Amino acid sequence: MTATAASVTVRAWRDLDPQARDLPGMSLGTLQVTAQPRQVDRLWDLGVRHAELDTAVDLTGDDPASHRRAVDRLCLVRDLTARAVSVDWDLRLSPHDSAHRWKVLSHLQPPRTVTGLEAADEALHAWRTRHYLCKLVWRQGPGFVQIRDRRWGDLRRFTAEEPRYREAVARLAPGVHHAGVPADILEEFTAEHLVLRVGDLAWWLPYRVARWLQEAMAV
Repeated sequence: MTATAASVTVRAWRDLDPQARDLPGMSLGTLQVTAQPRQVDRLWDLGVRHAELDTAVDLTGDDPASHRRAVDRLCLVRDLTARAVSVDWDLRLSPHDSAHRWKVLSHLQPPRTVTGLEAADEALHAWRTRHYLCKLVWRQGPGFVQIRDRRWGDLRRFTAEEPRYREAVARLAPGVHHAGVPADILEEFTAEHLVLRVGDLAWWLPYRVARWLQEAMAV
């Protein structure tokens, strides 16, 4: 069973330009949202084009509540990225993490800060200079799910036709206890770095493409 996502506080504006955000009528104030795709659709419909998360995404927590908080905020960053909504957020990793763990998240809009890693500044610079939209996306066609991954410098494409893969993606999208997904599917997704484990939670990394920035064959 998927845990119910708690409310997350964001500050929101109608424009991503820092100077434009200071103009009258550009601020939408503080909003309470949950880490669900429809909530991001609501933000878009309200006119939100830049958002700021209330607290850092902290992947160093050691209790279920902190894991849930981190995943809820990652959901928002992922789904705001899918909408091309600019987002200010901060990432805290553990010194014990791999120096390249940030690459798993590099399809998301770059954070303001990365802390915890020994080479955090270098990681953040690489993230910012190499980021582009549609770096890790998934789409659902008639009878299949396809993932396209360019985080590693080349195009890696995966297609799954069995309905249980689509069901697994739906469960993983908001973050779910790993036991809630068939073990063989979770193992496949994890091996391809399509799932992030945060404590007992497994979270779906790709975002669902809303519109192609180029012709679909070129992405």
